[in-house]
Amino acid sequence: MERWQRVMERQGNAPPDDIPLVLACEGHHGPVVHAANRMARQNGIHPGARVVDMRAICPELQVEYADPAGDIAALDRLVLWARRWCPWTVRDGTDGLILDTTGSDHLLGGEAAMLVEMETQLSLLGLTAQLAVAPTWGAAWALARFGPVRSISGPDDVAIKLGALPVKALRLDANTVLLLRRLGLKTIGAVMDVPRLSLIRRFVKAGLEANPLMRLDQALGKLAEPVASVDAKPRFIVQSRLAEPIFDPTPYLPELCENLCAALNQAGMGCRSLHLTVYKTDGDISHVDVATSAPTRDPEHLHGLFRDKVDRINPGFGFDLITLAAGGVEDIKITQGHLDGGSDDDLHLTRLVDRLSARFGARAVTRPVLRESHIPERAEGQLAALAEPTQMPAPTPKERPLRLFDHPEEVRVLYAVPEGPPAQFVWRRQTHRVTRYAGPERIAPEWWKDRPGTRLRDYFKVENQIGLRIWLYREGLHEDGRGGDPRWFVHGCFA
Repeated sequence: MERWQRVMERQGNAPPDDIPLVLACEGHHGPVVHAANRMARQNGIHPGARVVDMRAICPELQVEYADPAGDIAALDRLVLWARRWCPWTVRDGTDGLILDTTGSDHLLGGEAAMLVEMETQLSLLGLTAQLAVAPTWGAAWALARFGPVRSISGPDDVAIKLGALPVKALRLDANTVLLLRRLGLKTIGAVMDVPRLSLIRRFVKAGLEANPLMRLDQALGKLAEPVASVDAKPRFIVQSRLAEPIFDPTPYLPELCENLCAALNQAGMGCRSLHLTVYKTDGDISHVDVATSAPTRDPEHLHGLFRDKVDRINPGFGFDLITLAAGGVEDIKITQGHLDGGSDDDLHLTRLVDRLSARFGARAVTRPVLRESHIPERAEGQLAALAEPTQMPAPTPKERPLRLFDHPEEVRVLYAVPEGPPAQFVWRRQTHRVTRYAGPERIAPEWWKDRPGTRLRDYFKVENQIGLRIWLYREGLHEDGRGGDPRWFVHGCFA
């Protein structure tokens, strides 16, 4: 909620604080509350409840759509930001961070001073944090969300401090929590008092989130739960500091590209985009971005993409600093296509696509992609050639023509075989006599997309008197109640 409010403030559309507002996301039975502001919580609205039910409680409730993917991305950035306190940080679910501060807290004056420093820095970012320090991951998680205290001094105090907390603090799923409450086990201390053998028999086949014994052992430190810290993506950037302001960065680009590609080559990586920044003497900056269709680290090729683009920079009073940063960094595999060490032709094709996109614009160069549809004209779409590759659906095993028309062309039928293709038809002012055919292949409309009354199609592969193979279809059936007589269209050619 705080992230959404900060975005609205930057856009100048932030709602007043006295209006109850929630962020909603789709649930199994309609939208559910994902987050609520302070006024909404005071009205009894809580996350996880249905928006329809909450409107009955608070008719003036304002609902906006949540962005869970954006929240996760922001939390991942916060994971790297939190490494100012310790080198081991990781995201904990969708709403928390775990920091392994072993050996780092004394650098900040102890655990209490470290918590104060964390809360201060997070508040400067506009974020409200519930902090806790404990010897184990599970204990810190429980104290931060349910505990009355913020720290546990030693391993011996973990069982005492956790005993009064609800069983939900063991990071169990909702069904397990409900089952434990029905058994009369409402606190962690009550679970500790139950003979272990009885619980083992009950939850022997349960997973981690449904096994209270495993979660209890993790919280007490009897079962290891190390922090597997994620690695920050390497950042590749080179710069050129100038002794005096200049007005044209072109002479410095070859050296910048060579230095950047040398760093990428040493790391075994390539980049998909370059970000050129010039810092002007008057405090302003200018950017020029280029992209590639495949990861590369060829300095000559990358330098060529800036041709005719650097002229768009307004130098102003000149600039004295130039930086070149690599984006879309990923591992690149070196493949030898020929015995003499030459490269494959595919590499030259990607370079051609990059040059055309840099010259005419990213939207001017496209590539075909498969779509999830059984309608022929919808099974293929166009995507920018420089766009990230996506997961392609499996192609249909049925035979399709090599050339498919963008718009099916209607033909005039002279004579048609019942339930078969036309014996003769006129297409493009020429009469075609069918000598052989195969089919029909019936393709029904997509009822979830098409309008009511859309007619089905019967496709035929036909061959005319000169050997031309045509793919045509009959739209509709006689007396199907969806129009008049069937219409015939040519949709493609096989040769």
